[in-house]
Amino acid sequence: MKRHLTKIDNADRLVCLNEVLTLLPISSASWWNGVRAGKYPRGIKLGPKTTCWRLSEITALAETGTDEGRHQSASK
Repeated sequence: MKRHLTKIDNADRLVCLNEVLTLLPISSASWWNGVRAGKYPRGIKLGPKTTCWRLSEITALAETGTDEGRHQSASK
């Protein structure tokens, strides 16, 4: 029996900090300060030293230049 694979929406894939920093013109220290301050979305912990973010939240943030994208994706 064949398994049917469903197409995964790339907007909901998880990206780690290195990829976030390639999409946004920001340093890692500024990113983490913004996360702590609530300016940027909180990450999803995958392990003790691994945090990722939803690509949809990061692209919305890049498009708006503010944290409005975070609020829009949270309401979905």
